[in-house]
Amino acid sequence: MTDVYSLPPDLPVPEDDGAADHLVGLELPDLTLPSSQGDVNVRDVDVIYIYPRSGRPGVSLLPGWDETPGARGCTPQSCAFRDAHGELQAFGVRVAGLSAQTLDDQLEFAERNAMPFPVIADPERRLGAALRLPTFEIEGLTLYKRLTLVAEDARVVKVFYPVFPPDANAGDVLRWLEERTSRSSAPDRAPSSLRP
Repeated sequence: MTDVYSLPPDLPVPEDDGAADHLVGLELPDLTLPSSQGDVNVRDVDVIYIYPRSGRPGVSLLPGWDETPGARGCTPQSCAFRDAHGELQAFGVRVAGLSAQTLDDQLEFAERNAMPFPVIADPERRLGAALRLPTFEIEGLTLYKRLTLVAEDARVVKVFYPVFPPDANAGDVLRWLEERTSRSSAPDRAPSSLRP
């Protein structure tokens, strides 16, 4: 059986196919979806990490999963966001995970991994339809490609895509937030005559 908490060596690296290039600047839709913590409107979330599907201990992965670029690593990615949750909260951001899995899957996953934020179920891929999110097909399933959206006032300001390795994504988001905060708080060094 596969250890869903670790990443095997030599996973194929996903390439940027341009499928997320249109997302920066888009407004998040007024869309409420079920989650491990009740209904969540995606407009109320600042960091949404979107992943294909998490595995369960003792359940075999889909055939070809490890060979599909960007597929493996949903549990390590989620656990990294869980472990970084306090630091993310210090920036005032609200985090959620989202996949096309059922609510039952998300409830089991969130409980088993003690997720402190909502894990959203979007089996009809309604967010994907609203934002034209990239997907891939495997074993008759249409799943989201892994990406992370950062929003301010419900508008996408940053997209992480492709995400690799997935367990480093939470750290990448934290670094981006730190840099953005330090840029916005840096004193304006322009002479007063040049300021607007």
